Amino acid sequence: MPALEVNPDLQKERNTATFDPHEFSVYWAGGEDRYKEKKALEKLFLEDPALKDDLPTSYMSHKELYENSLRKACLIGEKIRKLRADGEDGVDTYNALLGGSLGAALLKEGNPLSLHYVMFVPTIMGQGTMDQQVEWLPKAWDCEIIGTYAQTELGHGTFLRGLETRADYDASTQEFVINTPSRSAYKWWPGGLGHTANHAVVVAQLYTKGEFRGLAPFIVQLRDLETHQPMKGIDIGDIGTKLGMKGVNNGYLGLKNVRVPLNNMLMKNQQVLPDGTYVAPKNSVLTYGTMMFVRCALIRDTAYSLSKASTIATRYSAVRRQSPIDPNQPEPQIMDHTTQQLKLFPQIAKAIVFKTTGDSIWSMYNVLSGEIELGNLNRLPEMHALSCCLKAICSADATAGVETCRLSCGGHGYMDCSNFPTIYGMTTAVCTYEGENTVMLLQTARYLVKVYGQALNGEQLVPTVAYINEAIKLQEFVNFDGSLESIVKAFQFVAANKVRVAYEQLEVRRKQGHGVEVSANLSGPFLTSAADLHGRAFLAQSAYTELTQVAKHVSPALADVLKVVLELYLVDACLNRIGDFLRFINLTDKDVTNLETRLESCLNRLRPNAVALVDSFDLHDRVLDSALGAYDGNVYERIFESTKKNPLNKEPVNAAFHKYLKPFMKANL
Repeated sequence: MPALEVNPDLQKERNTATFDPHEFSVYWAGGEDRYKEKKALEKLFLEDPALKDDLPTSYMSHKELYENSLRKACLIGEKIRKLRADGEDGVDTYNALLGGSLGAALLKEGNPLSLHYVMFVPTIMGQGTMDQQVEWLPKAWDCEIIGTYAQTELGHGTFLRGLETRADYDASTQEFVINTPSRSAYKWWPGGLGHTANHAVVVAQLYTKGEFRGLAPFIVQLRDLETHQPMKGIDIGDIGTKLGMKGVNNGYLGLKNVRVPLNNMLMKNQQVLPDGTYVAPKNSVLTYGTMMFVRCALIRDTAYSLSKASTIATRYSAVRRQSPIDPNQPEPQIMDHTTQQLKLFPQIAKAIVFKTTGDSIWSMYNVLSGEIELGNLNRLPEMHALSCCLKAICSADATAGVETCRLSCGGHGYMDCSNFPTIYGMTTAVCTYEGENTVMLLQTARYLVKVYGQALNGEQLVPTVAYINEAIKLQEFVNFDGSLESIVKAFQFVAANKVRVAYEQLEVRRKQGHGVEVSANLSGPFLTSAADLHGRAFLAQSAYTELTQVAKHVSPALADVLKVVLELYLVDACLNRIGDFLRFINLTDKDVTNLETRLESCLNRLRPNAVALVDSFDLHDRVLDSALGAYDGNVYERIFESTKKNPLNKEPVNAAFHKYLKPFMKANL
């Protein structure tokens, strides 16, 4: 499509913005150096014609889509190899290509090699001994072998103790014999497993000397390195089409008497000696490492999803004109409708908050990883609990936000060329993988009720739950003045009381004679609600701390906009949980009315800078891949242009007319 002039309505929005979008783009990228690296990566990958699709993926068959995805994944892999050779393959490069916006631009439906980098390699690094890392990592980094991570089964997912895959140690040969004893034991869902990977980290129930030892990870060769044929005892394939992530090549795996050497069990945390003696891990929570790493990364991924969706919807809302507000005036931009602003602007704010919080959590994870290496596990349970609930909340909110943005674009948002269907499919998947969201909240809640009991006994809690100590002392929240700091404190007080209620519900069930597990099941709604509020209190605190700090180091013009973003996020978050606030805090009708008035004020104040803000996300048109959200704003031209790529329109009369429709029409003549 030839270059077009920018839509005048969109250009007007940019001309009247009160801040410099480039300044925010640099901050969003992580600083000037990372911004330049981002631009260099985009030039290297997005300008390569071999990585462009002439035919939209929605018109490809499942087989064609996989083959095209693997072709491009290998081209990307070759470029990564070159970057590694030049010493330019930092963590940000892998984040951008495997989980970030750049990767989504290159492989719209996901990368069949992503789990190799995101799970296979990190698992070897986190759970392999030094000798095992020396043996396996060079081959994995150079892609001499391609791996995946096989944990989830057809019959079991998040409940790991229920996994059926079994590994029995044979001391006579110093091998493990691995089996999936039933159909439900088949490994199901691992990315790249279907037809791409030739190795996998297989998680199985370990037995030595006839005794059950718990879960253990094993490196298993799945396919011959030359012919790619499945190895003896391996039953493997692709699980089929899905709602989204259609190019990831998710697979199934059955194992029948598959033997792997003793040293193929990753033994950094637990060991099996040649005679079958089992050496238990010093701490069972050490196995949280890889999952926690991925969940921390996913928080930032949800921010990218929201940034894409809100960019498309906001630009479209600046171009689309409909439904006069004043019957005597022309049709306005639909972004002038307050109801449209209420759909869009909170999603922009959430994208920014989730990104800043994700960066903060990533830093916390890196500090914790260093502490773990030194044997300090004190804050591991805290970090596990936090990463679980934030993964659940951010993915759920991002999924809902993407759908809200789609709905805000009316019928055009339903078209594939809007890219909302793909963005939604990729985002909602995060609600399930790496821990189903309800289970994640329950894991957080288990930690919360435990520390609540400690607080009742007078113990001082770690920083992210220290607000519980304060709430127990206060008993009652006073002086809610509507300030941002007051809203944050109120969130913490409400969260503490939700934890209290969950704790008390468990105690009631126990006194009724129920065991721990049954009590937890009966109290499930209270537990998940407590974990949800804990995570939202953390997001509120993080938003306030991080954005207030950022505002001190940017231009006054950008600082003013970020202050509105912060206020919008906190006020909207408060009103979305107003029932809980009213339950635990003596808010008056006037207090709630003031919050609603402030929400309207935030929308009004953000309106002049909405387009500039989403421009600041600095999303290349290839990343957005949307007729509705392109930088030039020529929505209708691009929608019509998309129809020219439709294979049905390549001929004026489809063969089905002569084969079916014409005979049907003539049947009674």
